[in-house]
Amino acid sequence: MMALAGISGDPKYRDALLAIGEANGWKLGPRTYHADDLAIGQAYAGLYFLYRDPKMLTPLRARLDAVLSAPPAVQSLDFHQPYDQVSQRWSWCDSLFMAPPVWMQLFSATGDERYLDFAVKNWWRTTDYLYDPLEHLYFRDSTYFDRREANGKKVFWSRGNGWVMAGLVRMLQLLPANHPSRARFQQLFHEMAESILKAQQPDGLWHSSLLDPQSYPLKETSGSGFYAYALAWGVNQGLLDGAKFKPAVLRAWSALTDCVDTAGKLTHVQPIGADPKTFPDDSTEVYGVGAFLLAGSELYRMAVFETARPLAIWVTNPIHLYRHCETVELSLSRLARWGLRATNLAAMDGLGSRILDSQIYASESGQAPDTFLFQADLAAGETRTYYILDASALAAVPQPIVKTYARQIDERYRDMAWESDRIAHRMYNRDLIPAEGTVSSGVDVWVKSTRALVISKWYKNGDYHNDHGEGLDDYRVGRSRGCGGLGIWHQQRYYVSSNYRSARIITTGPVRSEFELTYDAWETVKGKISETKRIRIDAGSNMTRAESVFAADRYPDFDIGVGIAQRPGDGVIAKNQEEGWMSYWQPADRDRGNIGCAIVMPEKIEVFATESATLTKLKQADLITPTSEGLPPVANLLAISAAQVGKPFLYYFGAGWSKSGDFPEETEWENYARQFVARLRAPLKVTLENE
Repeated sequence: MMALAGISGDPKYRDALLAIGEANGWKLGPRTYHADDLAIGQAYAGLYFLYRDPKMLTPLRARLDAVLSAPPAVQSLDFHQPYDQVSQRWSWCDSLFMAPPVWMQLFSATGDERYLDFAVKNWWRTTDYLYDPLEHLYFRDSTYFDRREANGKKVFWSRGNGWVMAGLVRMLQLLPANHPSRARFQQLFHEMAESILKAQQPDGLWHSSLLDPQSYPLKETSGSGFYAYALAWGVNQGLLDGAKFKPAVLRAWSALTDCVDTAGKLTHVQPIGADPKTFPDDSTEVYGVGAFLLAGSELYRMAVFETARPLAIWVTNPIHLYRHCETVELSLSRLARWGLRATNLAAMDGLGSRILDSQIYASESGQAPDTFLFQADLAAGETRTYYILDASALAAVPQPIVKTYARQIDERYRDMAWESDRIAHRMYNRDLIPAEGTVSSGVDVWVKSTRALVISKWYKNGDYHNDHGEGLDDYRVGRSRGCGGLGIWHQQRYYVSSNYRSARIITTGPVRSEFELTYDAWETVKGKISETKRIRIDAGSNMTRAESVFAADRYPDFDIGVGIAQRPGDGVIAKNQEEGWMSYWQPADRDRGNIGCAIVMPEKIEVFATESATLTKLKQADLITPTSEGLPPVANLLAISAAQVGKPFLYYFGAGWSKSGDFPEETEWENYARQFVARLRAPLKVTLENE
């Protein structure tokens, strides 16, 4: 179902999977160690990689952590033991599809190598026990070691080895390209593929017993579906010789589609626990359909590649840090130089058929589209392949999951509001001054505990100072800098602008939202200075990019102080001048949790300062009595750096919330700021196949 959702233009399959996860509370089967009870975690993890909602992985992570902290007491894989004991280990070959990919997916989601190490170690433990190095096939379990078929051959079940082949594909998809065991996994894949190819029957299918097909004459589509999937994937990845294996894949697919009846039902699926020699022709099971859909996804990819001739790109993570939701940005002119001149483009994952959410937009008003975006996940030091293609070559383009949004809020004094799936902000237009008397160019924060977009919904409801299960506006800005506003800093004095004058949306889309604000000139000791600020936020990020260009009537350069509002009480300030970041973790507001804010400069920060003169003097009662938005700002924590007239001044600001599930403590928020700096200073390396 996940494979189908990744290529279908109809979101109903994705929605159905979401409904399953919600109905289950994202829980697994009840048996802690049993591989079968982990299998649904593959669907949960697949959805997580679409939505990045941590609740989808919370029970799964708790389960795997429990296994790590208390491994099963049973050591032997001998299947002659009582079932409740032997099933605690991956002691039968089917389990290599059910469990190891789940462990690998959690590694990919978290970057925690304990999950990777467990999966790899126990895959090879089972393989060393059940894999026949002569036949290059897996025994179902140890009770089959001495069994023989009527023709004297060893007993190797088709679907069992099909589960292994499909599991092996998933291991190779999820294993980092630079992992030391990758060559061994690929060798195993090659060996099994050769044996499977030899066992294919003249009709294109595989019978229930691989080495004695004559004793099992019935068609069987579940094992056949898994083999079609694995062999097609190997051809698509260049791991298998297309001239040798592709004809077998096409024969298999033709035979499988012939087994779909006029009502759309896949037939000839060997039932669970039944005699594999005799079962009804119209027998079906969900695992047979699943194998068919997996096979179809790779046949679809094969057909698309023949039609579209996509452009391969290699994306490299140069640092020792797992990177999630990293935006890959390509200019359309760069793609056009290598033959990809379409302006309706799509991105395909290099390791499967899934069409990734992407975006095309014009970075300048009135110009033709010039920028193409999609997002990637990469392990430390990893290089991954992706494909860019003309979207017209696809049967359909999946409906993207929109994760960023920006809009001028005409229904409320023309606030400029923007958000990602992680955080939301707003800044104030001049219309707010006569309406409420609020003079501020500071940045407001709306904290979220949902990955859904909330701006329009919250403005419509109007009750966004209270948490109704999605988050709230619990951040007071006033005349402070809020979380990322700026001003001119000169001789310990601070000069800030009024509310913005006009806004222009550049793009609002699934991957990125970007807009521009203009400010009227304001008086400073350096004369009058005006600002044009371009702001953008990407999916998966708590950080907003801000680029300001200043015009001045007297001085060509000056110092800019980018600020964070400080609250009364014991907040936590952290900063690193050389690394170029500053963080502030606010004191908790009643039961509403803590808000963390951070400022990041691309280069080192010249100096830090604290300023309070621009804020209205407060009565003592104001400092101890929260309003609907908590306690007021009492000072601006400033990160100071030099700016020049006419040259872009670039910085980043962002916020997180202790009740979002992402940053339960200030240490997690500070670590996020540090890692953001590391990623910023070591950008992804993107190479096109012809460059």
